[in-house]
Amino acid sequence: MLVGVDFGVPHFDGGLEELGLLAETAGLTPLGRITCKRKAPDAALFVGSGKAEEIKLLAQQLGASEILFDQALSPAQQRNLERVLERPVNDRTLLILEIFAQRARSHEGKLQVELARLQYLSTRLVRRWSHLERQTGGQGLRGGPGEKQIELDRRMIADAIKRTKERLVKVKRQRQTQRRQRERRDAYNISLVGYTNAGKSTLFNTLVKARAYAADQLFATLDTTTRQLYLAADAGVMAEQADSSHVVSSAGRSVSLSDTVGFIRDLPHGLIDAFQATLQEAVDADLLLHVVDAANPNYPEQIAEVQRVLGEIGADGIPQILVFNKLDALDEARRPSALQGHYDLEGVETPRVFVSARSGEGIAGLRQTLAARVLALAQQAEAARLDALAREQAAQVA
Repeated sequence: MLVGVDFGVPHFDGGLEELGLLAETAGLTPLGRITCKRKAPDAALFVGSGKAEEIKLLAQQLGASEILFDQALSPAQQRNLERVLERPVNDRTLLILEIFAQRARSHEGKLQVELARLQYLSTRLVRRWSHLERQTGGQGLRGGPGEKQIELDRRMIADAIKRTKERLVKVKRQRQTQRRQRERRDAYNISLVGYTNAGKSTLFNTLVKARAYAADQLFATLDTTTRQLYLAADAGVMAEQADSSHVVSSAGRSVSLSDTVGFIRDLPHGLIDAFQATLQEAVDADLLLHVVDAANPNYPEQIAEVQRVLGEIGADGIPQILVFNKLDALDEARRPSALQGHYDLEGVETPRVFVSARSGEGIAGLRQTLAARVLALAQQAEAARLDALAREQAAQVA
């Protein structure tokens, strides 16, 4: 059963639609939904004793075996609710962690999910986690005969976190080596970012003719995939730049395009920290293709959430192109009059392109926009190189 509490925030999902999708993605079947309004969370039960009894009664009537809260619960609130409701209680954070654990495919992805899971469990050290001893082999867990179980749990999880972080450091070094190789090839790096289920992987496959896993579900992609994307030179752009004093080759060029994990509202901080190696692709990009689900009525809130996460990982200063995807899902009344234009992104006029990654509509225009952006960057780099060379020569003469 799903529970949501409205604390007066603008993005509250009154229908608990997103939580329902998360539950279904994790393999659960929502039997009922209940919401309430509060000015602040109850310290003990999050919802207060009266609402807790109402939730318990409804859960009994529906035969619900588990209660899912749309907000993060403190360890004490979770324990208190389980005692009152007499059934397991979990929150949005654990649900997202469970989905990530199910979806991780690569060695790196599994390590990142495991680190986030361990960090989450470390704040909920109760006897239920003693099964971790079997998973970790019990190494380094010798304690005195009077050592309490919770202390054993704390040591087990701390040791597991340390080992996982060490393994992730090695993975991060490998990624850094790969990025340096791309830099030596003078590769222009583009990363796809966006809210989960906006269609990033479908767009990635359409652009580079790849077969990355894509599905109409939350967090279909967790592992970063990078391919080369060839962009043909745009004749109109080249003619416009013909009078430039710094001319670069008019031939097309290849760029590196990376598909990254999607973001979501209230994405657990532990996941952001754990997925630093993957999210680094966005931080190191020269350009971000911010993919938006144009058919979702809440897309402004989703854009804002993506911007928040980009700011948190230090990628908010990277130039963006907004790609409003799922054009094929818009009815005639909602279709734009022009497929290309601009969008006010936090006070910055940002290029916007409408496309349908599924049908291919608008993809040619997106390629032209990308080609123009790559050409502009190449010209800026060439101008900077020639200016630096001129200053060096002038200094030698002086």
